[in-house]
Parts: sequence; C-alpha cells; structure tokens
Amino acid sequence: MHHTGGPGWRITMDTSGPMLIALYVRDAAGLDSAGHPALSHAAPKIRASDHANLIAEVGGTSALKTEWEAWWEQLLKAHPEMSPELAPPGFRAFSNSPALRRVLQAHFGAALTWARERRGEYAALEAEREASGTGQLLADMVDDRLLEVGRAARDFSLTIIELPLTEPRAWYLEPDKIIMSHELLSQPELFRSYVQPVVDLLV
Repeated sequence: MHHTGGPGWRITMDTSGPMLIALYVRDAAGLDSAGHPALSHAAPKIRASDHANLIAEVGGTSALKTEWEAWWEQLLKAHPEMSPELAPPGFRAFSNSPALRRVLQAHFGAALTWARERRGEYAALEAEREASGTGQLLADMVDDRLLEVGRAARDFSLTIIELPLTEPRAWYLEPDKIIMSHELLSQPELFRSYVQPVVDLLV
C-alpha cells in the first residue's frame, strides 16, 4: 500500500485480494462484459470453462452475471474491507446468489492461488517503485495543479485500486475511486492522461 498526502488531502494506492478473486471468477466463467465499468481481462490470462451444467438449475449464465455484478458492486463499496465474507466451503454469505456460489465452490482453490501469486507480484512491484521513486509522480501531479489554481488543496481523498489487467488504462469510479491496471504507472505519460483529470477535479 502506498500513501501520498499533504495538508487535507491523501491518495492511497493498493491492490485488493477479494477483487482479484472476483476477477478470476469472472474470467473463468467467461463473463466478459460483466461489471460497471466493464474491465479488461485479467493478466495472466485465465482460461474460461463452460459452466452451463453446473448452473443450469439455478438460473444459468444470466443469473450468474447478475449475481457476479452485485458482488463486484459490494466489493467496490466496501474496499478495502472484505465484504461479503469469502468463507469456504459453504460460502454462506452467498446464499442469495446460488449460481455464483456454485462457481465459487468450483474455483475457489485456484482463484485463491492465482490471487496470492498476483499479490506477491504486486508487493515486488511496490518495492521496485519505492526504490525508483515512481510513487512521487502522484504528489507532483497534485503540486502542479495547486500551482495552477494558486490556492491550498480542498480536502479530498482518492483511492487507486491496482489490478492485473491486460489493458494499460484506468477506470474512474465516482466520486473518489479509480481502478487501474498495475502496469499503468510504468508509463508516466499514459498514467498522467488518465489520472490528472481526476486530480484536477478533486483539488
């Protein structure tokens, strides 16, 4: 987790274990356009498999998509807390989402391993950024904006959730969250093109 801040403002960058598991489940179930905003595929690629038989009697793919989207929305709202709780093997918190519950039961072990590997990579990436001072880019963006407007920053906090996504881009979630490909910060110009407008709005 990386914090940048000044008087009255704070920007946090981190990844999310529960969201990594949700992304794995989405891609494994082939729910390509699920979620708002619809994020690109996870990287490395997760092979989709056919779940038709598994979920046929609990509403099929359309029910699974609706249930996954409701879960994703909850995860975004609750971040960085884990809600609902992922408790195998019963996944009781998902009793109202029978299709999603079955897919979670089928994939949880693989999803957990995949998410742990991505968290390990993210920790290494953070250490690398710390050493190279890349994280300073955010503070510089706020400072540039403050010089431009000629006043102190309004109080604000911005949360940037970094996920391993194939597209190097960011998705803005109002009012104070961004989902971002973890590769984006390594391309400063592209990173600035997505994040500066949000910083300008908040400052």
